[in-house]
This record gives sequence, structure tokens and C-alpha cells, in this order.
Amino acid sequence: MKCKNSLKCLATVLMSAALSVPALADDQQASKKDDKPNQAEMMAMMMELSKPGDNHKLLAGVVGTWTYTVKYWMSPDVPPSESSGTAVAREVMGGRFFITDHTGKMQMPRPDGKMMDAEFTGMAFEGDGNAKKKVVSSCIDNMATGIMNSEGTYDADSKMFTYTAEYEAMPGKKMKIRETIKITDKDHHTFEFFEMRGDKEVKTMEINYTRKG
Repeated sequence: MKCKNSLKCLATVLMSAALSVPALADDQQASKKDDKPNQAEMMAMMMELSKPGDNHKLLAGVVGTWTYTVKYWMSPDVPPSESSGTAVAREVMGGRFFITDHTGKMQMPRPDGKMMDAEFTGMAFEGDGNAKKKVVSSCIDNMATGIMNSEGTYDADSKMFTYTAEYEAMPGKKMKIRETIKITDKDHHTFEFFEMRGDKEVKTMEINYTRKG
């Protein structure tokens, strides 16, 4: 049908187009709703994500009792302090998480600047979040009141876990941190701790673990 008034025709076409948009949107919404998993599928997905995975099996490799030696650099231009201790790692929650208790001594400066042995206790909680596909860790010790939370990944080629974190040891002063755990074999692994000081990453700690017995 021809329209004598071109402006009126244009208005009619635009109105028809506008009226068709909600219908299209409704169809798209219906399609999206159909794509969503139902309650049974959601439960099945949650059950699958709750199962320990490959990284949990790797973390389980540290379960047991270990002796360790520590090198700690107060400054990169001076020799490190050295100490030793014992670590006991166990699995909890059906192998979904792992807790490691550390006990030993650490060289700490006295008020007069001289170094002395101080009793050290620390605890690490580790796991692997299947939903986020990230290895997670939380650490506490008797040298501070903060909790350091970090997350990372595992590289199969290098047999190494790499974690990153941001820690506020002093009020208003956050520090970026990188940690690595290198698995040498079933009886040995090495932990290294790096801090960003200004625009430079500095290694401040190295712990070498040997399985006891």
C-alpha cells in the first residue's frame, strides 16, 4: 500500500520497528532462560566442583613430617641469617585442604642491633579452588598479627607452584609478594619468598625441606 504522506509513512515504519523490539527481547530472554542449568544440573555441578582435583593430589605430596633450613635476608647486600626447624603437614576435609605447622627458631634483631634466636611458630592453610582454578594459601605466625592470603597456579613443566599476594605489614604500606614452591622429588621441596621493594623484586627468604625418616 502506497502512502501519500512520506513523513507519515516513515513514522509508521519506525513505530512498527519499535514495537517489534520488545518481542525480540522477550524471545532472547526466553532463550537465555532455557540455556540456564536447572536445579538438578546446578547441584550436579556443585558436587563435581567439590571433589579434590589434580592439584589437591600434588598438595597431598607434602603430607608428613619435615625438617627444614631457612635463609633469611634482612637486606640483599648482607649475608643471610640461617636457622632450622620442623614442619608437620596434614590433610583435612577429605583432602580438600592442607595445614602445615612450623616450629623452630629464627634470627631476629635485639634492641641493641645484635641478632638472637627467637622461637618461631607458623601455620599455613592451602587448597585449590576448583571454581576459580586457583591454588590458594593463607599464612599466620607468631611474629605478626596479620593474615597473608595468596593465590596462584601450578606449572607442570617446572614442577612449581607460584603464588602472588599483597600484604600490609605496616599501616598504609602494602607490599607485593611472590612465592614459589619447587617440588624436587617426593622427599624434597624448596620455598622461596620475594618482595617488591620500590621497583625491584628482592629475594628475602629460602626454605629447604627434607622429609623426616
